[in-house]
Amino acid sequence: MKLSLADAEARLTGIFAAAGASSANAASVAWALVMAEADGLKGHGLSRVPTYLAMLKAGKIDGQAVPVAGRPKPAVLAIDARHGFAYPAIDLAVAELPEIAREQGVAIAPIRHSSHCGAAGLHVERLAKQGMVALLFANTPAAMAPWGGAKPVFGTNPIAFAAPLAGRDPLVIDMALSKVARGPIVAARQKSEPIPEGWALDKAGNPTTDAAAALAGTMVPLGDAKGATLAMMVEILAAALVGARFASEASSFIDAEGGPSDTGQLVLAIDPAGMGGHWFDERMRQLAHAVEDQPGTRLPGMRRLSLRAKAQAEGIPFPEEF
Repeated sequence: MKLSLADAEARLTGIFAAAGASSANAASVAWALVMAEADGLKGHGLSRVPTYLAMLKAGKIDGQAVPVAGRPKPAVLAIDARHGFAYPAIDLAVAELPEIAREQGVAIAPIRHSSHCGAAGLHVERLAKQGMVALLFANTPAAMAPWGGAKPVFGTNPIAFAAPLAGRDPLVIDMALSKVARGPIVAARQKSEPIPEGWALDKAGNPTTDAAAALAGTMVPLGDAKGATLAMMVEILAAALVGARFASEASSFIDAEGGPSDTGQLVLAIDPAGMGGHWFDERMRQLAHAVEDQPGTRLPGMRRLSLRAKAQAEGIPFPEEF
């Protein structure tokens, strides 16, 4: 069946509340999943519902957790997600960082004791809509080896960036640091189909086209050695710096086994007006035109916005088993 985004969000809020999440947490999770689905990011959308519910039932995620924040430095909002869903903790950062950034020029939120943060672009987009240039770094459970190695040490460790564009939706860049997401490999295994060479390595560190061997092995980093290096950078920013578990220590995001994942995020907000001038809007306009004036080009994130508009008009498929 198809539901409007508002109805899908209300339905999911009720489902998570019935499963043991507080009403505020249930609403936060529902919004994030529905928006990811609307944007075509199905790996972070409704497909996550069964796993999230299993995590709630097992106690891997505390559905009643209320994130708390402190101010160890004037520009720092240190957030403890308290082993709950990541979304309420990120909501807190999105709500409070802009005011701090307007005071200090920049504001940063280290988030610890967290979990899967879904479509990271959604979070920085909200900050950009408040006039901020925003970055989010997140570490995830181990899936990639250091370049040349065979043992997973890093996660797919997404990076998201957003910047305001005067008079239009923000520019949003959102990417994981693996060459492809794990979802297509899981689907290939379910269908007993091979995967293209170059996506993943087996346990021995050899290229494989076997989906099961790929899932038991490691993902190939985006950009090969450069991607592995970036994944290490994110591991430092989102785990070592904030006090979260490293990827190799975190439990999985895709099942209810083990204790809390205890991963981390680092959210940064920059106030363009705090950089000493008022050139930002015009410079961004010029940059966007330089990209869009070329035939066959578009700004990052435009496909996501077109899919969102369609979903807002037509609704999204909603599984009846929910």
